[in-house]
Amino acid sequence: MKFKGNIKECLQLTTVEKQNCHVLKEKLERSLTILWFESGTNELLIDDKEHTFVKNQVVFLTEFHRVEVKSIEKIRFLRFNRPFYCILDQDSEVGCKGILFYGASQLPIIQIPEEELEKFETLWKMFTIEMESDDSLQTDMLQTMLKRYLILCTRLYKAQANYPEERINSDIVREFNFLVEEHFKTKHTVAEYADLLNKSPKTISNIFAMMGSIPPLQYIQERKVLEARRLLRHTDMQIQEVAYDIGYDNIQAFSRFFKKQEGISPSQFKENR
Repeated sequence: MKFKGNIKECLQLTTVEKQNCHVLKEKLERSLTILWFESGTNELLIDDKEHTFVKNQVVFLTEFHRVEVKSIEKIRFLRFNRPFYCILDQDSEVGCKGILFYGASQLPIIQIPEEELEKFETLWKMFTIEMESDDSLQTDMLQTMLKRYLILCTRLYKAQANYPEERINSDIVREFNFLVEEHFKTKHTVAEYADLLNKSPKTISNIFAMMGSIPPLQYIQERKVLEARRLLRHTDMQIQEVAYDIGYDNIQAFSRFFKKQEGISPSQFKENR
């Protein structure tokens, strides 16, 4: 089921099984995806890393993730684009800068506990019913239900991932991560992002340490190498083109960076794809 609005809003809701698993590889510009594994053991290759998902686990993906299916049983698939719900400058835990998306160095995953399952089941049923509506209130209803869905997921993620409650510091880390997603091809130092946040590099590093996060420079580097891996694996771009795309004018510098991060050279990685 798909909803399409007048200003390119899009919401897609469906059940994915073996016969229609191609849906997982379809691209929608400026979109976010939620996969709820309804049954069995499901094996996906996400950005070349194998992941096994069991019943009632949920994973959150952006348009940049590359998904390959190894084996699946049944997945509840929800995808929406930013014009439908997500306002870029919305500073909210359930918005585009929310805690469920754009954590490029980690894959947010939750497990729906038995006592919470009825809420998710009821909301999904309401979603499917409303997708069949056709009146002036449909968009508002679908947006409201999507926000409710994101709130339920966010609460579980915060509880299960021990997400810190220090609001100011966690907002800065979240904003930093979002900025990296937007600018990692052109900005490569902590100082550049600190300037965007009106903070000093030392302050940013201290906040990351206090929150138990990986160092901010490591986050930037992991995002760059992730993009390099995606381009080398899934496109026909030459190594020099990949290097230039993520901000390296010098192929030797890019090769040293990639080998330090991955343990093999870009050419070896490309040959092994």
